[in-house]
Amino acid sequence: MPARNVVKQYVEDAYYHVYNRGVEKRTIFLDEQDYVMFLGLLKRHLTRSKEQSPRGILYESYAGRVELLSFCLMPNHFHLLFYLNNDPAAISGLMRRVSGTYTAYFNRKYERVGPLFQGVYKASRIDSDPYLLHISRYIHRNPKDYYNWPYSSLPYYLHGKKADWVVPNKIYQLYEWGTYESFLNDDYGNNEQNEIYNLD
Repeated sequence: MPARNVVKQYVEDAYYHVYNRGVEKRTIFLDEQDYVMFLGLLKRHLTRSKEQSPRGILYESYAGRVELLSFCLMPNHFHLLFYLNNDPAAISGLMRRVSGTYTAYFNRKYERVGPLFQGVYKASRIDSDPYLLHISRYIHRNPKDYYNWPYSSLPYYLHGKKADWVVPNKIYQLYEWGTYESFLNDDYGNNEQNEIYNLD
């Protein structure tokens, strides 16, 4: 029987929580350059301004097909929240390129061979607006000092940071009371979410 959330059947106009961790729970981001590299790969394939390789070859662009709503990179795992627009194959294509390129970079840098991630990434479809809100909060609260953690999308939510490859608006549109910051700091429901997605 396959592991939970490994078998993926994507549908258009839907939200997905994508996550994975290092093989044998190993650290997959050892220094700042590693975090920057992984985020740079997401930007490469999601930015609306086409990027190209040093040889002048355009990288595959998923802009408009899939949107990154929130993210958090932790030393041994990552969380990504996507909105899938009109191409059911977009998330699989994006993750194959990001994970494959990052693994090749990591193995070269640290002189290792073999898989870096614990099998195929997991993808959970978000089937309600309240669940979508709670997942965004869970992702942002992954670090203990989440206000000061530099490798999450929280500054796009709280401090007006902007990039065309990070799109928090769909979460904002759902949040109709108070502020996102007050919602972020409300402990209601967090224990349940930690039980569901315990990757630490």
